Parts: sequence; structure tokens; C-alpha cells
Amino acid sequence: MPNSTPIVVVRELTSRGYNADRDAVTLLADEPDPERAVEHVVEHAPADVLTISAAQVREALDARGDDAERDGRPGPAADAATEQTEGAVEATEPDATAATDTTAAGPSAGDRASTAVSQKTHTSASTARENHDSTSESSGFAPETKGVGDGGASGVEDALNADDIEAFERAVDETLHDVSIANDITGQSTGTGDYDDFVSVFRDRYDRLSSKLRGRVNHRPTNALESMGGGSDAAIVGMVNDIRSTASGHWLIELEDTNGVFPALVMKDRDIAAHVDELLLDEVIAVEGSLAQDGGILFVDSMHFPDIPRTYEPNTADRHVQAALISDVHVGSQEFADYAWESFARWLHTEEAEHVEYLLLAGDMVEGVGVYPDQDEELDIVDIYEQYEAFAEKLKQVPGDMEIVMIPGNHDAVRLAEPQPAFDEELRDIMSAHDARITGNPSVVTVEGVDVLMYHGVSIDEVIAEHPSESVSYEAPHRAMAQLLKKRHVAPQYGDRLRVAPEEKDYLVIDDVPDVFHTGHVHKLGVGTYNNVRLVNSGCWQEQTAFQKSVNIDPDVATAPILDLDTLDVTVRKFEN
Repeated sequence: MPNSTPIVVVRELTSRGYNADRDAVTLLADEPDPERAVEHVVEHAPADVLTISAAQVREALDARGDDAERDGRPGPAADAATEQTEGAVEATEPDATAATDTTAAGPSAGDRASTAVSQKTHTSASTARENHDSTSESSGFAPETKGVGDGGASGVEDALNADDIEAFERAVDETLHDVSIANDITGQSTGTGDYDDFVSVFRDRYDRLSSKLRGRVNHRPTNALESMGGGSDAAIVGMVNDIRSTASGHWLIELEDTNGVFPALVMKDRDIAAHVDELLLDEVIAVEGSLAQDGGILFVDSMHFPDIPRTYEPNTADRHVQAALISDVHVGSQEFADYAWESFARWLHTEEAEHVEYLLLAGDMVEGVGVYPDQDEELDIVDIYEQYEAFAEKLKQVPGDMEIVMIPGNHDAVRLAEPQPAFDEELRDIMSAHDARITGNPSVVTVEGVDVLMYHGVSIDEVIAEHPSESVSYEAPHRAMAQLLKKRHVAPQYGDRLRVAPEEKDYLVIDDVPDVFHTGHVHKLGVGTYNNVRLVNSGCWQEQTAFQKSVNIDPDVATAPILDLDTLDVTVRKFEN
């Protein structure tokens, strides 16, 4: 079997919107006509399946005889004869798969540029928008790209080497590059931790988020509701102050505005009761309903979130240009995927990556020191400055004509409280390769007209922990990201798992709708679309640590989502370590 056959299988599957397990790819690659086999498997795939399993391949291929008999076409016996004939021909050729030398009987330099990738998946933003209404009217989700599995299309031996780099010279017109940054806390922090600082940040949050809701409901201040007659229609725009269940199983929500607190009751048998489970303390919502006869409580008929408009149309670039969205490099860890990073960096020098002109890193450049218990036992580099020096060397492997933007994460040497300012001057000097743009967490980075909200993603832990649905999980981090867009705040709940710094304004509010929401932190790959906003959580470059194993985190390692800025399509590339 030619060494590139698994690649053909993966490409054929992903072009049809499917991923596949390693064993499934192997079964299809072993077929006499892999492309025809893929077509047959896709035709017989269940409607709700996005990742083809080996069992589904066997079932589909076993069904070929019945289909052939009905259609009057040759069945498995004919296929077996064909396979025997082709096998005799192949037996006269060198066995490329048995070669240990990567240059012997292997693919060409151009093929190796593709086979550095274990598997790639593809999602069309335009198709997602067209299918939106028929897929999930209530959630705002369009069909999303699932996480990349083990693949099987390549191994370490297929990684690019120095010869591949020299075989292609990138021709990038850097005068076309256009990057601007907004909502950066760096140099703007004024909070001292005084009580007034906390009042300021929450008042600013309420004012900005409530303004997105006031046009949708005829709201009244909480102190004005007390003077309204019992049974009157009323609405409140407020911050969730408390949520508790009554003895009868109904939900009592305390909503706070700048004038006071008012209770709202959601009956357990109402459809909107499901939304109560999604609520986080301190987020801003609007409710409509009618006042009780004594006027002391609001019976809720409907609930509204700041949310992303369903009609939102994202911006796109005027030319075909791409950005690699990555995060969680964790240089300094014993589990840093060094070889995979080198494969990625080398791939960036190939013709296949000639349109990748931007690299956006969403935090955790290094492993850090003292971040979790017994971390020192898992460090390859124990000095934090030496970790950044090692990261800078990795950054130098990236093509010099690429525009790089970086934000910090919770493992980086900046304050833990969000919003996080960018690295100090000493660390900036260390990471000066390519004159990278270094901004705070979060920041809005506009790349050739496309607004990318970059946020490291610590609050994703909280959303997953609090959300009642199993679909919002570490296996699908983009669904948690969608919840943050719905709330129009990257860290709605104050305290608990996330530290928030009080500032004059709330830098964590999502004022303007982004075109792309890019996060990291959870070390899991997730790509999707929510109300036409592209969601990308980019996985990591660190193999599973002992600590991650103890908390059941199985990371998606060496995944590099590649974003087409002109279409917002995403191709996920996975590099073997």
C-alpha cells in the first residue's frame, strides 16, 4: 500500500465533513479502491455521526454485497479478485511502509508537507450559516468541527526536515499586514483593591450589559416596582444576586440594579426554567412577567440574555490569508511536545503554509513555577526566566515574515487576576523575536478587518462546572465559549475559580460582537460556530502531566487550527510528537 494512502483517506473523509478513528482509516486505506470505499462508508454513515469508527466501516463495507446484488453490480467476490490482482502488481514495488529511513521510498517533499499532519478537519462558516436554522434554532449553534482524534495518517517519521524548508521560499508581502489591538488593560490598571474599586467595576458591568437589554424589555427600576399595583405587567434588568429553589421546586432569583434588589420567581413547569440552570451569579439578564397581588415578587414569563444577535454577519478579509490559532505551549515542562512544535514550525516554512501570515497565541507560553501542587517535580526548566528564554528560541523557528500576537495565561509570569496586563519589559525583551505584539488578556485583535477576541479561558472551568448539560464539557470547550458569548462577558461569575481585579471599567465585558472567539487553557480542541461567530479553542503543546492525569484531563496535543480570514473556515492540523 502506498505510504500516502491513509492521507488520501483522511482528506476524502474530511472533505465530506467527517473525522475517523485510526483503525477506521487503516481499514479504508487497505481497500483496493479507498476513495470508493470512503464514498460507500459516508453514504451509510448515521446522520448524527461526525467521527467514523472502525465498526461503522466494517458494517458499511459488509453491506456492499447486498447493495451490489440489488443494483446488479459486482459484489465482494469481485472486489476480492480485484484486490488479488492489484496486490500482485504492488508486490513488485518497494514496500514504502517498511522503510525506516524517511527519505527511502517515501513521499515526495510536497507529500511530506501534508503527511506532517495526523488529521485535518474543515468547517465552512458560510455552510454553517446556511444550516443554522435547521440545526439548532434555540441554541444558536451551527454544525461544528469536532476534536481531532488519533488519526493514523502519519507518524513521527513523516515530520518535515531541513531539506523541506530549503525547498520553498515564502513570498509574503508584509506591507499588506494590518493588525490593531483594543481593550488592552496593559498600562491602564488603576485598581487598588478598595471597596470603591469593586463598586466601580460592577456598576460599569451593569451599565454596559443592561444597555444591551433595555431596548428589548419595558423595564422598571427595582424601587419603582414596589409602587406598582399587584398583577401589573413588569420587567427588570438586573444582575443575578442569588439563585435558590423553593420548597415546591420553583426557582427564586434575586436581581439587583443600581437602586436595589427585587425577587423574581420562575415556575418549575415553565420552559424558561431550563435557563435558570445556566445562570451564573453576577451576570446581567432581563426578565418579564407580572407582579404578585401584593406587588412583592415578579412571576417570570420570559428571560433574556445580552447575547449575540442571530442575524450577525461577521467581517472577513479582502484577500486569502490565514492565521494559526494556538495556545498553551508550556515550554519548561518535562511534557512539552518539543518535536511536535518543531514539526509545526517547519511546516510553516512549506508551500502548503504559504498563506499562514499570522500567529495568534492565547496564553501559557511557559509552564511557570508553583502553579499547581508538586509542579516542580514535572519541570524540565526550573527558572522562570530560563523558561521564557527557551520559549523565545522556539519562537525563532517560526518564519520571520509572520505577524505574531500573544496574550498571557494563568501559567505566565503576570498577575493571576483578570484582566491580565501584558508581560513586563524584561520578559518582552526576552521574547523579542519577530517583534511580536504582546497585549493583555483579554484583548480584541483586529487582523485585516477580522475582530478576534483573544481570551486565555480560565472561566471555561467555571462554566463547565456550573452548566447542567453534559454537552457543555471539556470534550467540547466551544460550547462553554458559546455560553460566555450569550452572557456577553468572558468571566461572568466573580470569585470562586477565577480571580478578578477591580478596575475603573470592566475589561471582561464583550462590548462589540467579535468575528472570532479564540481561547485556550483547558488543553482541549474545540471548533464551532455560535450565531455566526467562529469559536476556536486550540488545544495545547504539552503531553499529559501527572497532575492532569490525577484530575482526568486527557489533552489534545499539538493541534493547530488554521483560520481562513477571508471565509472564517477552519482547518485543524495535528502534528505528531
